[in-house]
Amino acid sequence: MYKILRIANRFNLGGPTFNVAYLTKYIGEEFETVLIGGEKDQSEDSSTFILDDLDLKPLIVSEMKREINLKEDYKAYKKIKAIIKSYKPDIVHTHASKSGALGRLAAANCGVPIILHTFHGHVFHSYFGKIKTNFYKALECYLAKKSSKIIAISQKQKEELGTTHKIAPLNKIEVVRLGFNLDRFQVNQEQKRTEFRNKYNLKEEEIAIGIIGRLVPIKNHKLFLEGIKHLTETSNKKIKAFIIGDGEEKENLFNICNELKLDYSTPDVKKDTPVIFTSWIRTVEDAYAGLDLVALTSLNEGTPVSLIEAQAAGKPIISSKVGGIEDVVKDKETGLLFDLKNKKLFFDLLVKLVEDDNYRKKLSKNGVNWVNKNYHYSVLTENMRTLYLKELSQIRNT
Repeated sequence: MYKILRIANRFNLGGPTFNVAYLTKYIGEEFETVLIGGEKDQSEDSSTFILDDLDLKPLIVSEMKREINLKEDYKAYKKIKAIIKSYKPDIVHTHASKSGALGRLAAANCGVPIILHTFHGHVFHSYFGKIKTNFYKALECYLAKKSSKIIAISQKQKEELGTTHKIAPLNKIEVVRLGFNLDRFQVNQEQKRTEFRNKYNLKEEEIAIGIIGRLVPIKNHKLFLEGIKHLTETSNKKIKAFIIGDGEEKENLFNICNELKLDYSTPDVKKDTPVIFTSWIRTVEDAYAGLDLVALTSLNEGTPVSLIEAQAAGKPIISSKVGGIEDVVKDKETGLLFDLKNKKLFFDLLVKLVEDDNYRKKLSKNGVNWVNKNYHYSVLTENMRTLYLKELSQIRNT
C-alpha cells in the first residue's frame, strides 16, 4: 500500500476543502492517506462538517495560517517535516499556496520520492503590486523545480502557469479538474426552493439573482451591485439580489449600496429590500434551489466552485471571463460570459437573462448535463489515481 501525505492550506469553506476530502476518502484501495491542514482565518466559515460527514480526522498544524508570519511559518515547516519523517510517505501532495510552499520544501528536504502540488488558483495578477507579485512568481518557480508534477485544475490555468507566467514547463503541468458531490444539488429541489423563498419572502414572479463567495476585493462585488442597480432602472421584472458569503469587504459593500441608492438588509435587519446580505449559508444547496440565476464578477479565478454548483443545481450563469472560468462555463450554452472591460455587455446580458425565461431554462438544462459529466468527484478521484500510479511506476523503473 502506498502512503500519501495530503496537505491543505486550511479547512475553510470552499473548493479546496471539498477536493482534499474527496481525494482522501475515495482515492482507492492502493493508497493510505494522512490529511493535514492549517488554521482557518477568523473571517472564514469553517468546513470541518465536510470532513466530519466523510469521517475524516485531519491533523491540524495550528501555526500554518493564512497570513505570512515567518516565525509561525517556520514552526509549521518543522512540524510538517517531523510528520514526514515519522510517516515516510511515498507521495506528498500539497494544495494551494501556503501548504504548497511549506509542504514541498519539507518534502524535498526529507527526500520524498514524489512531490505534487495543485494550484487551486493563483495570485499572479489582480491581488498585489508588481514587486510582491514578482516575489511570489519567483518563489513558485523555485518550488516547481522541487516538484515532480504541477497540477492545474483547468486547461486555461495550465496555459497561464506554463506560458503566461512561466512557473513550470508545460510538460511538467498536468490538468486534473476539480470534483464534487453534485447529487445534493439535484434532490428535493422543489421543497428546498419553496423553503428558501418563503424564508426571504420571495414572490413567485420575483427573479432571485445570487453571487456566492468571500466578500473580498478580488471578487469585485461592486460590479455585481452596479448590475443590480441597472436592472432596477431598466427591467420590468421584479428582482432580488442575494450576496451570500462574508468577509473583510462587507462594510465597504454596504457603503457602495448606499452610494448606488440600493436599499439592503442583513440577517440582523430583515426588511423588504432589493439587496439581501445573507452571510454564509452552510446548506448552500438550499440557496441554489431558491435562486433563478447565479452571477460572478471576479477579477481573477481558478476554477470557481460556485459556478460548478450552480450548474449542478440547474441555474444559468453570468460571469466575468477570467482564469479558468471558460473551462467551467460554456459560453452561450450553460451561461453567458463577458470581458471585464465591457461593463455595458455585463449589464445587457444580465437584462437578457432576467427577462428571457425560456433562455434561462435552456442554459439550465445544458449546465446540469455538462457538470455531471465533467465535475463529479468520481471523475476527480479516478483521474488523480491514474496520475499517482503513473508517477509511482516511473519511480520504480528508474
